[in-house]
Amino acid sequence: MKTDLHIHTFFSDGVFSPEKIVDTAIEVGLEAIAITDHDNVLAYDFAKNYIQKNNLKIELIRGIEVNTLYDNHEVHILGYFMDTNNSDFIELIKNQQQARVKQTKEILTLLNKKEGIKIKFEDIKKLVAPGGSIGRPHIARAITSAGGTTNVMEAYSKYIHIDSPVYVQRKTVSPHDAVEIIYDAGGIPVIAHPHDLENVAEGLIKDLMSYGLRGIEAYHRKHSPAMVEYFSTMAENLGLVVTGGSDFHAPNTMNGQIILGKNFVPEWVYEKLVNEKKRIDMATI
Repeated sequence: MKTDLHIHTFFSDGVFSPEKIVDTAIEVGLEAIAITDHDNVLAYDFAKNYIQKNNLKIELIRGIEVNTLYDNHEVHILGYFMDTNNSDFIELIKNQQQARVKQTKEILTLLNKKEGIKIKFEDIKKLVAPGGSIGRPHIARAITSAGGTTNVMEAYSKYIHIDSPVYVQRKTVSPHDAVEIIYDAGGIPVIAHPHDLENVAEGLIKDLMSYGLRGIEAYHRKHSPAMVEYFSTMAENLGLVVTGGSDFHAPNTMNGQIILGKNFVPEWVYEKLVNEKKRIDMATI
């Protein structure tokens, strides 16, 4: 089955609505998708209702991408098939959202105080769907709109990084807690784009397995064929499933291409993921 298991909507830092994601996925020939917004699962119901209302032929997996911190490294944990009514999972999302709001307000205060760039928090909120996850892309866009920089990339290079005097690190959950909560909620925790973790990847992956980690995102648009082979082999040796996706946020602004589904994830990935969910469910009976 042709799949893309890493997609963002405007409920986090993507630009498409859940409905637009569904339409685009069908247009490019996908048969199964997972919407994995940062720190929320709001898009799923919109997409599911749209699929059912229009009798569309596509499988939809409930997903999430939890932003975590580990030893000053940002580690993203993907989750699939969680019970979103699980109390610990609800608390996780609540805490993550509060941390995002706190970080954003503190950065806005410093931007005003140190750089004279005045941005209202309400203006940031308008850049994301109601209830969605405010993040660094929204702050960068707001800085540019306020005239603080000439473009978003300049906003990142000047203000949205750890060495900037106006930047505040988000006080977020650890990857260990995120993995454990997703697993305990009946989900499949997967480490996202592990190449970003550089030298800590393999040791952290092995450590997270004792908390319930069940997969590695080997297929990702940032991963070269050699990286795909490396992380696929690691997954096989550790008894973990392999996942993958485009990590789609927006069409390529340079040439207008839609990269959704263009990561060439093998068709067997979806079946292995579904079988892993069945295995987890059987283990909890």
